[in-house]
Parts: sequence; C-alpha cells; structure tokens
Amino acid sequence: MTTRATDGTARSALVSLGEIKELAEVGRPTVSNWRRRFDRDVLESAGDRRPPFPDAVAGSESRPLFVAEEVASWLDLRPIPDAEPEEDGTVPTYGDRFRRGLRLRGLVALRHEVGSANQLIVDALAVCAMEGEGGDWYREALPEQLVEDADKADHRVADAIRELIEELGSPGAAADTVLSLAERLESDLTTDTTAPAVAELISALVGPSGVLAAGPGQPSVINLCAGTGELLFARDDIGGRGDIVAVEPDPLRRRLLLYRLFAHHCSTVDICVRPEDLDTLRPWEQREFDLDVDRPWAMPSADLVLADPPYASGERDAGEEGPLGWALEAVRRLKPDGRGYVVVPSWTLTRPRGTTPTPSVRMREELLNQGAVAAVVQLPRRMHPFRTGAEHSLLVLRGEVAAEEQGKVLLVDADRIARRVGGAWMRYVAEVLYTGRSPVNEEAAFCPVWPAGPRAEALLDGRSVLPAHRLAAKEQGLDHFSATLDARREAAVALPRLKEWIGDLGVARRQPEVRVAHRKVGEHLKGGQLRLLAGHRIREGDLGDAGLPVIGREEMLGALPVGRRRIALEDLAQYPQAVITERGDVFMLTEHGIRTYVDDAGGCVLLAPVQGLRIAAYRPYLAGEVLPETLWMRPQPLAQLLAAPRNQQRSSGSLVRRVSVRDMDLPELPPEEVAELEAILGETERQRAQVRRQLEALDNLALRLTAGVADGDLALRRRAGST
Repeated sequence: MTTRATDGTARSALVSLGEIKELAEVGRPTVSNWRRRFDRDVLESAGDRRPPFPDAVAGSESRPLFVAEEVASWLDLRPIPDAEPEEDGTVPTYGDRFRRGLRLRGLVALRHEVGSANQLIVDALAVCAMEGEGGDWYREALPEQLVEDADKADHRVADAIRELIEELGSPGAAADTVLSLAERLESDLTTDTTAPAVAELISALVGPSGVLAAGPGQPSVINLCAGTGELLFARDDIGGRGDIVAVEPDPLRRRLLLYRLFAHHCSTVDICVRPEDLDTLRPWEQREFDLDVDRPWAMPSADLVLADPPYASGERDAGEEGPLGWALEAVRRLKPDGRGYVVVPSWTLTRPRGTTPTPSVRMREELLNQGAVAAVVQLPRRMHPFRTGAEHSLLVLRGEVAAEEQGKVLLVDADRIARRVGGAWMRYVAEVLYTGRSPVNEEAAFCPVWPAGPRAEALLDGRSVLPAHRLAAKEQGLDHFSATLDARREAAVALPRLKEWIGDLGVARRQPEVRVAHRKVGEHLKGGQLRLLAGHRIREGDLGDAGLPVIGREEMLGALPVGRRRIALEDLAQYPQAVITERGDVFMLTEHGIRTYVDDAGGCVLLAPVQGLRIAAYRPYLAGEVLPETLWMRPQPLAQLLAAPRNQQRSSGSLVRRVSVRDMDLPELPPEEVAELEAILGETERQRAQVRRQLEALDNLALRLTAGVADGDLALRRRAGST
C-alpha cells in the first residue's frame, strides 16, 4: 500500500473504506473495485491519464484511512447512474452524496455536544423555520418560542444546517432530512413515526392525482395524531393551503411540526392540542401573518381525515380510548362525501366477540354497523422500522354510504400483495382499492357486513375481520381433478408395488350444483363438536427419558422423534392444567404454516405452542356408542383438511406467522365420504411410515459404513462376481 503525507489531514476528516461505502451509499465491492481499477500505479503503467483513486494517508494495511475531501473530489467525477438531473441541468454525483453524508455525520456527532438528540433536532428545525420564513426580516410576526429557540440554537448546529439548506436548495428539504436522522440520533421520536410506506400509500390514495381523493379541487384536511407531519407532507399540495388542521397533544412534536411547516412555507396550517378543540371557537396557535388574532375560527369537519395513533400491540384493549376510538373520531369529523384513512394495530380487528364484548370489539362493530368502513387493508408485516413486533392495518372510512356500497366492505391483504410484487406494493394496493378487485382472489374481495343466513359468513359474526383470516378461495388456475389424476399416475410409477391399490382410488368431479359448505373451526368449538387442547409450558429440567411422551415444536418439525422427550407422572403433577391426550386427538403447530399429527395411541402431553383438537364424538365411537355412519369427522381427515392450502394462507403476525385455529374452516361432508377419506388417508400414512422406515434403515447403513471407514476399522471389498 502506498501512503503519503498531506496537509489535508489537518483540514479534513479521515475516512475508511467502510465509511466511504456508507457515505456514498454503495456496496463494499464497488469501493474496492474503484480503488483497484484506479490505483495510481495501474493507471501509470497503462498510460491512462484519468485521476487515480486518492492514496491512503494513515491507518494500516488492513484499515487504510483517506482524506475525506480528496475522496469527495474524486467522486465528483462519477455521476450517479439513472439519477434525475437537477434544475440547472447538472447530474448528481457520488461526490454530492458523499459530502451530504459526511455533513450529516458531523451533525449527528454534535448530539453529545448539544445535550440530547431532541434538543439538536429542535435547534436544527428552528433554524430551518427561520430560514423558511425570511430569517430576521419578520421576527415580530413569528411565534416567540420559535425566535427564542433559533436564538439559543448551538452555533455549530446552525452553521451545519445553513450549509445543508444551501446544498439541498430549500429549508423544507433540510428539515425533512434532519427528521430522517432521528434513528441515527437515537431519538424517541422514532417510536411512533408513521412508516414511509404507509405515507406513500396514503399519498397515492389522497394526493392531487390519488385514486381515492375526496371530491374535486383541494380537499380540506384534518390530521389527527399528526406527530411530526409524515401524513401531511405525503401530500405534495400542502404549500399555501389554509384548510388544513393538525391535532397533536405532545408539546415537543407539536413544536417540531410547527417549525417543519414554517420551513416548508406553510404558515396557514393550524395546529391544536385535542380533537375537541376542532369544535371550539378559539384563535389557533399558528396564524396567518395578516389574520386578526381576535377573530375566532374552527374547522369541525373536513373532506379528508388522517390518523396514525401511536399504540403498541394489545394496548388499551379494555379501555374506551383504544385505537378504534380514533377511527370513530375520524368518522365524526368527515363531511358526507369525505374519506378517512386511519392506521390501527391489527389486533383490534382480530379480537373475537365474547360473552361480554371488549370496548375494542364494540367500537369495531359500531363502525361496521354505521357502514363507515369502506375497506380494510392489512399492511405488510415488519413494515414499521421500529415497531417490528406489531402488525398494522389501514381503515378506509367514508362519510355517507352510496347505495351500491351498502352492506359490504372491501378486504385487501396488502401483505400477500407485497410478497408477490415486492417494494411497489403501494401502487398495486391503490389500484385494487380503486377497482375493487385483484388478479389474485386471495388478495382482495368484498365481504358482507350482515349475514344473509343463519350460518352465512359476514363481518358482524363476531370473528376476526382481518383480511388474511377472511380471504380464502380455491387455488386459482388449478384443475383439482386433473392435478389429482397426475398425482395418482406419478405415485403409481414411483411405487410399482402399490400400483393396484393406487389404481383402485376412485376420483370424480363433484357436480357443480352440489355446493360444499364450509364451517369455521370456531363454530365447531362453540357447538361442542370439537374441543381445543392447549399446550403447556413445562420446565426443561422436568423432561427426561421416562414417563409420558411430550409433543412440542421439535417433535412437530421432525427435529426430534416422538417419544425421545418424556415427563414422569410425579413431575407432571406440578402442572395441574396439563391435559393428557387421547387416541384420535390431532396435534397442530400453526407457526409459519400448519403442521398436523394424529395421535394413534393417546397418553401424550402437549408443549406450547403446539395445540390439539379432540373430536367429541370419537371416544364414544371407539366405545361402540356412536354408529360409524353418523360420525361427522375422523382424525386423519381432520388433520389433513386443517393443513389444506386454503387454511395455510390465513397466516398473520409480524414476527412469527401464525394461523388462527378458530378461523380455519372445514368442508361439510357426508359421513360416508368422511369414512372413505379416512380409509384412504390411513392407508397412505401407513405406506409413508413404511417408506420412512426404509429411508431410516438406509441412512443408518450409510452412517455406519462411513464411520467405520473414517476410523480405519472397516475395509470395503466387492463380492466376487458382483457388478
């Protein structure tokens, strides 16, 4: 490595290769390629007159350090591919990006000098606001708090912000950039910031060119729980508007929102503390410069109402001030032809109605009964960069219900759409909301609010209304009859000894007029036809190799054979709630799919998160008290039908994908068809077990041979006459 001394080390920061990668926003291989291809010696030997990559001035062979300004100057020669030209026609370069990153890193480093991350953000946005409103020219017309914060701002922060404004071209862009640094500054502002993808989706819906904008022209806007304004600034027509009101109870966020608005020249957007203030006749905290402060004004309703309440999973489920209270408030604030967009945690949509409904369930049913819900959009999991353990949904609300929309709600599974189309899911979801349909049936469908019959599915039947739990349909583009014939043919070829038995399997198309109804597992549980067996948490130290076998996640996944782990009866006595399984019980693991297992003998103990289902009539059937032709369900069909693709797709959850047992459904089949399915599946399972034993025997033979050869104890020789 060639190094050289330079006076630049006294005038510029030093950066490593990793820091160059981070600041220029490229990959590590790109930086290594730049340094190798544009090495001074390589260029000179090739007679290439292009400027070489800067030489290292310090550090070591493994971690060289370079003068930041020299790196920036070299990167100025490299335009960013596919970048949009600036207004003056120049193309952005990696040098521009590198300098901006370096400046922002210096700003972040001032956090400890200023005292706290939030204080640095306040100082920075105060400077942006003053620059946005003319600096010292109109001090007497600006809020006293703003003037005071700008005067007290640390001079190093002020200098860095003014340089950033000059580079980005506007105080508003600088303010947005500072707020985007909240995570790097470790500010608590990040905990309830609206996810960028949500802001982009709502912008696609309600912006000037949005597909679901409320009415012609510029709609009036109320932003409940405005925070620092992510949903407000998702609209690109906020500047110069006088019919936008923000509600924010937190003093710090209210101040930052005010400064951000000033930085964007939005001095006519009003801010209040509580939703009730929208009804009172009072002067606003933020006023137009020529507004008569003695003239009261209020805006109790609007064309668009936006809200992203800062709630965590399960918070205030039993309280009257839960997340759906904001949805009710949004509906109350909507004009007759208005639209509302409220982000809520998905648990508010999944809670079933019990004997005594919780306030969340009651508010959900109130919204549905009013006809206020136009659509429910289940947002992609892990969408929020900070609340990764929570799952969110977007409620699309309406003021008045059109006749053609009466009694139905559009359910959209944006999580499934995102898995199909990737990062462009916002545009696809906006199109689905506009057209009311998706090319994939499991992604979107209208669902009735009120049941049309005693067992018809509807959103007011007391179950979860989450799209993933409701949207289930046949596999599209698949002919089950042809696919089954192909599978039977392939099985006969692979298992010639079973060719006769496989050929005897009779398969026919069901007549179109014979419609198979489905019932939720929750209905069977409520009716007593099934019993849910909960898994229990047992200390690892109480498990051994004697006693009753335990069935946990490892056994269901095949990582441990059934019977390896056991629990003695005297140790099991410490867990009085633990249930011992019976013959015919079906075990289920519903994490990241559905896995089922039929207990052929009984006498097992379930470990959470494994659950079980017991057919109530099966034990009397084994005792001869129930006739075979009247048995409504049997273990093997139950296990296989639970794991069918239509149930697999009902998974939800941000960190761990789970399927709600109560929301799985089962077809209603005649007892003789269930008995036939049991016989086929039972023989299939017996043959699979035999094949597994053969595979295990071959695996054990290969293991013993290789182990003996590896230890030098075995010598392999071919038998005479063998080929």
